[in-house]
Amino acid sequence: QLQLVESGGGLVQPGGSLRLSCAASKFTLAYYTIGWFRQAPGKEREGVSCISSSGTYTNYTDSVKGRFTISRDNAKNTVTLQMNSLKPEDTAVYYCAADAAPFTTDMCVVSFMDYWGQGTQVTVSS
Repeated sequence: QLQLVESGGGLVQPGGSLRLSCAASKFTLAYYTIGWFRQAPGKEREGVSCISSSGTYTNYTDSVKGRFTISRDNAKNTVTLQMNSLKPEDTAVYYCAADAAPFTTDMCVVSFMDYWGQGTQVTVSS
């Protein structure tokens, strides 16, 4: 069973930055499409960004384009979400998820992912 662990969440002021990391033990992430998802209170979980197994392909939800960057280092077995220019509406629990299927532009949705981390809280507030 692939186990994912997120880290890097916290409290940040509007306009600030955070860097989230997703790591796995005992399994190599290099074989998986990885996605970052988030769930705000009272809202459904939504896809934020996904990246192909090689890192060649990425996609982003419209609300984070130009502010968030997803990347991966398969040698270090980690996937990172760099979040800049954070807004209060970015406040949510952020989850890392994985799927063994090859990347497609429409797969960054909750129903597609097979493995999930426990989540890390991101709070953007002054």
